[in-house]
Parts: sequence; C-alpha cells; structure tokens
Amino acid sequence: QVQLVESGGGLVQAGGSLSVSCAASGNIFSINAMGWYRQAPGNERELVARISSTGRTNYQDSVKGRFTISRNNAKNTVYLQMISLKPEDTAVYYCYGSIEEKSGLSIRSGDYWGQGTQVTVSS
Repeated sequence: QVQLVESGGGLVQAGGSLSVSCAASGNIFSINAMGWYRQAPGNERELVARISSTGRTNYQDSVKGRFTISRNNAKNTVYLQMISLKPEDTAVYYCYGSIEEKSGLSIRSGDYWGQGTQVTVSS
C-alpha cells in the first residue's frame, strides 16, 4: 500500500523560511507528478506547486519566486522550500503524488495524499 508521509513545517515569523518534505513508500512501480497543495481554514484546497517526473515545474502565481519545489526520484521524495513567507501562506500543506502501484502481476495508477503538515506564518 502506498503512503505519503510529510515532515517539516511549523511556525515562523513573516519573512522567514521553512521547508517541508514528503516521502512516498510502498509497492511503487513509478511516480509521475508530485506536488504540494494547501488549505487554509474556510478555503478550498489549492495547488501550490507541481513537479513532473522529468523535473518540469509550475507554481501558483502567489508563490512564484518564493517557493521552490524539487524531487529526488531515487528516494521517492518531493521537497518544498519556502522563503519570504507571508501570513497568507498559513495553511495545512498536503503532499500529492500520481503513483503507479504494483498490485500482484498488474500495475494500477492512483492519486495519493499525505496527511498534511501545518505551516503557520505569524505577522
């Protein structure tokens, strides 16, 4: 069974930096896109950044130039480095992976989510 486990996050003052990471484990055949979403109280979950299996990235406009997504394919891990944090970045950050899982003699594709990690930016 595939699992995504996040680490990092926490509390930081505005203008500060934080990093979060997410490791996928289980019967993984391959991982396609990975990414980070966030959800603030009262808001819908929104895409923050996404990275393809080949390293192509895209970002939400509000985080461009401040957040950097990267991945280590050998470790099945995706990272998000955040600088110049703002109070409006406060949210629960969720890791996402589009993963092909080995299931017996077959391969099945699915979207998997981490449990979420809190990022709080104080003003």
